Amino acid sequence: MTEQVHTIDPGSYGDVASAEQRNRVLRNTYWLLALSLVPTVLGAWLGVATGITKSLGGGLGLVVFLGGAFGFMYAIEKTKNSAAGVPVLLGFTFFMGLMLSRMIAMVLGFKNGPDLIMTAFGGTAGVFFVMASLSSVIKRSLEGMGKWLFVGAIAIMVGGIINVFVGSTAGMMAISMMSIAVFSAYMLYDLKRIVDGGETNYISATLALYLDIINVFQSLLALLGIMGGERD
Repeated sequence: MTEQVHTIDPGSYGDVASAEQRNRVLRNTYWLLALSLVPTVLGAWLGVATGITKSLGGGLGLVVFLGGAFGFMYAIEKTKNSAAGVPVLLGFTFFMGLMLSRMIAMVLGFKNGPDLIMTAFGGTAGVFFVMASLSSVIKRSLEGMGKWLFVGAIAIMVGGIINVFVGSTAGMMAISMMSIAVFSAYMLYDLKRIVDGGETNYISATLALYLDIINVFQSLLALLGIMGGERD
């Protein structure tokens, strides 16, 4: 992206300001995204250490998760332009860490559990790095992907809800693989929207990318646990 800061053409100043705004949103989003991982880790650690989420299996866990997640997302949307926006977002990421702790505790039950968690973390970081790189070099708009990705996300959510009650390992693997594909693409889509100036609120941008990342991580962890978990 070339910024013509030394021209005297009045029309160019709007482009420069727009580029500066996009860079500021992207920079603030990255900082807040990094910060949001701290409450996530704390929530996951608290959940594993106390076992507070052990009883949240089946339908009860689903209700608590969906109620909490959509409640927080509604609150984030309402506060994204105020001083309360960042604390509400960080509260949401703590909640997500707490909800994730049940799966992490199950994976830690494997002999190679810590290795699986680090592999899932590394894989998620790798996906993010690739998508961030692609978002900066792809010139064409990706807005057309949005509706298809939304349909894919809804299909994953419906399949996940059904599988909570069915308890199929094969179903879990299929949903996890689909989730990795869809939310990796969503990561690219959301990053490209920021780069192109389609998203100007860094709290909304952080929420979108956080959801992409947590879904890819959780799905990778589930796959690794199913396929590579070693019992004592």
